[in-house]
Amino acid sequence: MKVQSYLFFDGRCEEALDFYKKALGAKVEMMMRFKENPEPVKEGCAGGTVQPDKVMHASFRIGDTEVMASDGMCSGKPSFQGFSLTLNPKTEAEADRLFGVLAEGGQVQMPMEKTFFSPRFGVVADRFGVPWMVMVDR
Repeated sequence: MKVQSYLFFDGRCEEALDFYKKALGAKVEMMMRFKENPEPVKEGCAGGTVQPDKVMHASFRIGDTEVMASDGMCSGKPSFQGFSLTLNPKTEAEADRLFGVLAEGGQVQMPMEKTFFSPRFGVVADRFGVPWMVMVDR
């Protein structure tokens, strides 16, 4: 069994995927729009007002990790609380680079610094509100 993260971007999924491709080297492995759904959308699904060009389901890979994503209800108000995705680059320079690109348009919650558990560690919420911890392993 494995556990996977599924992020709901509430209407900004494709924008997020494009950002993660540029910023993190993410590879989109699959993307299906609501209009490509082979079955009729059930009542109440996606808030009842499906936007055909929005992303129903996507799968993307960052390094060895697969993450799933969707536009979900397309409310335009994504909310990511109670978790963080963690990036573990091999070098301090790569950690600083990744932190910097995630911070563009986002919010630094803890600047990159040396800690007792890592030579470089920082916490940032990206422009979509997704929380990230960037940490070089000792």
